[in-house]
Amino acid sequence: MEECNKGHNRNRDLVESIKKIQRFGFEVMAGFIVGFDNDPPNIFDKLVDFVNQSNIITAMVGLLNAPLNTKLYQRLKSEGRIIKLMTGDNTDFSTNILPKMDLNMLIEGYKRVVKTIYSPKVYYERIKKFLLEFNPPQPKFFHYRPEYTKAFFKSLFLLGLYSKERFQYWKLFFWSLFKKPKLFPLYITFAIYGYHFRKIFEKHSMKINHCDS
Repeated sequence: MEECNKGHNRNRDLVESIKKIQRFGFEVMAGFIVGFDNDPPNIFDKLVDFVNQSNIITAMVGLLNAPLNTKLYQRLKSEGRIIKLMTGDNTDFSTNILPKMDLNMLIEGYKRVVKTIYSPKVYYERIKKFLLEFNPPQPKFFHYRPEYTKAFFKSLFLLGLYSKERFQYWKLFFWSLFKKPKLFPLYITFAIYGYHFRKIFEKHSMKINHCDS
């Protein structure tokens, strides 16, 4: 927190703070960065635990990069730790700095975090825990759009029949339908989110593996 100049978040229970926000009907979307100078070797396990304990569904994780003309860029440049310009894509496993942590350890740890938090078993369990505590106000009007129906049936075929996660998909499908029917559309949305994040991760993993070979 201190390294990011976010001292205001230090003296509080962040997991409980996030759950309190969720109980009031707000979804917390969070961004995380690994690769800071003070990150310990167990930062990856801590990050996985935090995401799962706080039931954050949309967790965007990236490697630390130094944008041009920032204080971070100037400091690392003076230390000889800028190796290239950043790509601007925080999902492509790249960084433009030389971290203090071993670079291979950093990249492998980052990949492990993303692979773990979006693995079907872990991800769908996190959705279930979120739906149990989430208490949104009921909207007065429902604005139907044709693309909602299209997305729903596409998820049935893509996630329910052809994907590796179909067991978890159907298990939570019926649980949310009967236990949390008012949140059922949100469940379908989250299921699609997870599939999207896994596909992005797999795409970049294949690129990295191809380059390594």
